[in-house]
Amino acid sequence: MYRLKKILIVDDEETNRILLSEILETLGYSSISVGDGYAALEILDSTFDLVLLDVMLGSMNGYEVAQRIRNSTGISDLPIIMVTALSDKKDRLRAVEVGANDFITKPIDIIELRLRAESLLKMKDAQDEIKRHRSELEQTVRERTQTLRQTLREVTEARQKTYEAQLETINRLALAAELKDRDTSLHIKRMSKICGILARGMGLSENDVELVERASPMHDVGKIGIPDSILLKPGKLNKNEREQMNKPSVIGARILGGSSSDLLQAGEVFALTHHERWDGAGYPYGLAREKIPIWGRITAVADVFDALTNVRPYKKAHSNESALSRLKEDSGTHFDPDVIDVFFLNLMEILNVQNKYNDTTVIDTPEKRFHPDVY
Repeated sequence: MYRLKKILIVDDEETNRILLSEILETLGYSSISVGDGYAALEILDSTFDLVLLDVMLGSMNGYEVAQRIRNSTGISDLPIIMVTALSDKKDRLRAVEVGANDFITKPIDIIELRLRAESLLKMKDAQDEIKRHRSELEQTVRERTQTLRQTLREVTEARQKTYEAQLETINRLALAAELKDRDTSLHIKRMSKICGILARGMGLSENDVELVERASPMHDVGKIGIPDSILLKPGKLNKNEREQMNKPSVIGARILGGSSSDLLQAGEVFALTHHERWDGAGYPYGLAREKIPIWGRITAVADVFDALTNVRPYKKAHSNESALSRLKEDSGTHFDPDVIDVFFLNLMEILNVQNKYNDTTVIDTPEKRFHPDVY
């Protein structure tokens, strides 16, 4: 709906106010006039489109009125034309300094007034359109941000539920593999904790440490594919049986591989590489040194230590001293020396994990209190 532009006339002489009102009406504008600055500031609001402001007012001159308009919320960008009988350059500069957009000298030329008013009103229309568009855009952004946040919450909750379901499935799968080998769920906890300690000691990020703790228990999931007659054989394995025992890594990788889940992808790496050796004599691929993923190098140390210090169908449990001596001897051959160094630097924490989740008894030697200085 079209609305006449509304202009405020501020002049302390009634004759001038009447004259300006008539001129503005002729030009197609609506106007309201007041006789002093205080009255102007009292009625000014965002419904006005332009101010014609006389400089020589009473107790508050036009410069001060203009300055107050610029400092007022809601009308600070209202166009102001200073009307003055003064033509001195200094007066004009002062008008600009206090925020006037333009000025016109008395006696007023109607054509000049029309041109200056039209120019400023067009500028205000453009500014109003920009503000309207910006306001609409901000509202749209707020609404979409709220929608995105809600969607993100829903996605995060769904991912968390999926992750928890994956984790439960993985833990049950890992437990099934361990129970097949007559281990307990405590072995899974020990592996998770010890691998996490080693990962943190090797400088992995906290996100990677968490992934190691979650995925490392899947390292032996391939045991599911090995016959019990071989897996639980109390005596030495023959050549064919040993070849069968080298297959869990590949079987585990096949079980876990091809997933889009970061957790299962990590589990595949643990399963496939924890039997590789630092010197390249491991299996299934004979990888050596840094070609073995750090996850595999970490799990190799944790798995051997846990296997040595717990009963297996084919052996008794070693004492901590014996197991630690074995780790030291095999540093640089079986194990990454850096991982071994981190292991011994964090030995007390690792032994605390062992004690907390202990489910075996040392058979060949009495349990002894171990001090890290022995290493």
